[in-house]
This record gives sequence, C-alpha cells and structure tokens, in this order.
Amino acid sequence: MNHYIPNQLVPDTAVSVAGLTSYIQQLLEPDEQLRQVWVTGEVSSASKYPSGLFFTLQDPEAKATISCVVWKSQLNKLMQLPVQGEQLIILGSIRVYPQRGQYQLIVWQALPAGEGLQALRYRQLRLRLEAEGLFDPERKRSLPTHPQTIAVVTSPQAAAWGDIQRTLKQRYPGLHVLFSPALVQGEQAPLSILAAIERVERDGRAEVLILSRGGGAVEELTCFNDERVVKAIANCSIPVITGIGHQRDESLADLVADAYAHTPTAAAEQAVPELATLYAEHRERIEALNEAVNEQLQTSLSQLQRLKNSLQRLPIDRQIRQEKQGIAWKRQQLVQVTTQHLQHASQHTQMLRQKLTTLDPQSVLARGYAVVRQQDGAIARSTDGLELGQELQIQLNKGQIKVKISEIIDTKE
Repeated sequence: MNHYIPNQLVPDTAVSVAGLTSYIQQLLEPDEQLRQVWVTGEVSSASKYPSGLFFTLQDPEAKATISCVVWKSQLNKLMQLPVQGEQLIILGSIRVYPQRGQYQLIVWQALPAGEGLQALRYRQLRLRLEAEGLFDPERKRSLPTHPQTIAVVTSPQAAAWGDIQRTLKQRYPGLHVLFSPALVQGEQAPLSILAAIERVERDGRAEVLILSRGGGAVEELTCFNDERVVKAIANCSIPVITGIGHQRDESLADLVADAYAHTPTAAAEQAVPELATLYAEHRERIEALNEAVNEQLQTSLSQLQRLKNSLQRLPIDRQIRQEKQGIAWKRQQLVQVTTQHLQHASQHTQMLRQKLTTLDPQSVLARGYAVVRQQDGAIARSTDGLELGQELQIQLNKGQIKVKISEIIDTKE
C-alpha cells in the first residue's frame, strides 16, 4: 500500500547516507578521548592479511564486540600479537569506515592480560566433557548406508538449508527430508536447537540427523559450544552429522557428533551415497559375475576337450564308460557352480531393484500418496501459510486435480 506523505511533513534537513556517515565521522574521530583510548577485552577471532591483522575484541560478560585492525607496519611493534582466546589491553584510536558504515579501533599497541574468560570457560568445559567420555571415538556410531529419511536442524533463513537440499536432491533423489527449524545464533539458539532435536526424536522416522549452519564469526558460533547442545547430540538416539561451516576451529558439537564436516554441503554428502555411484557399482558387479561365469565355462570346456582326447586312446567300452562318468561329473559341477552364481546375482539384483523402486517418486504416488502444490508451484508441506479459499493443485498417480481450501485444521502440538 502506498502512503501519501504531504510535502510539508518532509523535513528540509534530510541528509544523504554519505552526509550522515560524514557527520558521525566528524563526531567520533576528533574526540580527544577516542583518539587515544585504552580498551581491554578478549580476542574472539583473528585473521591475517597482506595489509595487516584484523581481529575482533569482545567483552564476554556484556556480549559486546568491536572490530580492530593492526596495519602491517605496526605489527612488529606490538608487545603481544592478538591470538584467539587471549585477554589483551589495547591502545588505539577510533576511525570510521564510511564504505561499510562501521567504526573500528586502529591498534597501536597490545599488552597481554592473561587468558580470556571465554577461552578459559571453553577449555574447562572441553576438559570436563572429555573426562566424561563424550568425545571418545568408541561411542561414535556408524552412519546408515542407504537412509530413507534424514532430519535437518538449521535456520530456515540460512544458506546452509538451501545447500543441503540441493545436495541431497542431486545425490539421492526420492529421499525423505524432515526439516526441524532452529535458531543457530544468539542467546536463544541453544534452547532452540534442543527443541529442534527433540522434535526429530518424537517424530521417530529419521535415521540420521544433520545439524548445520553456514559459517560465521567465532563469536556467532557459541551456541555450538553450549553444554546443553553438546549433551543433546550425545544423547540423540540416531547418528548426528554436524556441518557448521567453520574450517578454522572445531566446536564441541563437532567433537561429540558421530561425524562432522566443515561445510553444510559436505555434511549432506556424508549423509547419503551418490545414486550414480550405486548404479556404477551395480554394473561392475554384473560384469564381474558374467566374467566369472564365462571363465568357469571356458575352463570346463577345456577340461572336457582334454578328456575327450584321452578317451580316444582307450578301448571303446571303457572309453564310453569313462566319458559318460566324466561328462556327468562335469555337468553336475558346472550346474552347481552356475546355479550358485545365478542365485547370488538374482538375489542381489532383486535387492537393488527394490531399493531403486523405493527411490522412484512415482511409486510413492502409486501407493496412494499425493503431492500438494500452491499456485506458485511450491510444495505445501504444512498448513503454515495456507489460507481459506486458496487454490491448490494435487498431483495423483494418474492425473492432477485442482481444489480450494474450505477448512484448515492445524494439527500442531
């Protein structure tokens, strides 16, 4: 809806973004207290580039952070290089970065102040959980070879959810994916992740669970070092794969998970095999079986020919008896070997045929299921977002029908 705003209500003093940023810059940078300020905090992340060292200084108690930079020319003058987890006393000045609308602390000097509170808490928790045996390799479970249902816990707004969906669809079509949304950042994230895992447990259909997030700064990933989240993963009744997307550090969630990957895509690749690979392996087994049967047949034919040649040098009666016995024995041996190979091949082929049939979406529809799509083509998985009178298209095993919603029954708990 467009709102009409009378011209007289628009102030003449409205400024541009650049003008506002310039005004803020003029307020901050000339301030005497900000031109030379001592700041204490804990280094939560640090990255070195050709131009200098960029790091984040945080106050774990107040949940506050500030971006800092030490230019290359100043690095050798520091008493203490910023390292993640260290508590530092920083001397620097505030500068505004207009291109991003941010301010940062230009560091001149850094003095050691001991181990950071956040790092100390992390180390103590890790040692305690390790003593409890939560990280032992012996307790980790193997992943299912051919899962039919997988649960995914992540934020619906995260790019990780899209990456996982695309990877699963490409590698293993027909897979049933259960999405259990959760916050993966902020103070409410641990409780949200716990609730999401509990939903998967109550549902009971999933054979493996992927807990994922698409990367982020170290200070944004604290929920994956929360003791409640770690123990929820350890106590989960099905194997858990983490794909938090932070290559530089392993979270406690990664250490307790049955398997972990550095990206959501890699986590999805670990969860399911690639259908094309299964087809290729099946073809290789068939070819190997054919070669084995042909080799056995050729060997038997060669032996039979040698027997024939030998029999030609024996008296006719004895030759006939020995020839009949040899042929009967070879026939029996050949039939047994061939029958065994064919039985094994038939059983394996039937098993693969059944698995491939379960992956065929059309076979699901043939069992009486249907696919409900909205007018924009999106699949309706729940009543969320549906409205009375809204048109829906239902795809059946044979044909499609269009319906209108006359009643919405919400079955959520």
